[in-house]
Amino acid sequence: MRVSQKGLYALQALMMLARRHHQGAIKIREIAYEEDLPEKFLELILLELKNARIVESVRGAKGGYQLRRPPSEIFLSEIIRLIDGPLAPFGDADSLRDLIDRDLPHRSLYMVFLQVRDAAAKILDSTSLADLLANSGSHSSGAKRRTRRKKEATVLPMVVHGSKGANEN
Repeated sequence: MRVSQKGLYALQALMMLARRHHQGAIKIREIAYEEDLPEKFLELILLELKNARIVESVRGAKGGYQLRRPPSEIFLSEIIRLIDGPLAPFGDADSLRDLIDRDLPHRSLYMVFLQVRDAAAKILDSTSLADLLANSGSHSSGAKRRTRRKKEATVLPMVVHGSKGANEN
């Protein structure tokens, strides 16, 4: 299982919407600013979450996005599977079971991968957005705003290779 940057952004945006669940719709710009996410990419992610009926959009001056269900009913496995696909390291659990049956010399290896997948699925299937908020202490509705940091250029030392003594004059 690998969570992509898109999956991480989706989880961060949903956590923010969960924190402010009782405040109604939140504008994309506000979500992007508060979570320090790229706004255009966030629009695409929220559209995908809307099509999957995890969030809903509200039109108008007070419009934006909000969760369709309570945070306690939205589980991490649903989000990760939607954005990043199956939880199994190779395809899905059924393909792993098929490999276990077909590839006898490597059966024990695939059984370990299936156990890893099952353990991850068990955790993600039982962890909701509400659980994340409870564990992070983020119950406050006035979440802190992050200030955008400018990315500083990294200066690396320059090594110049030349003939010995060329710069000694």
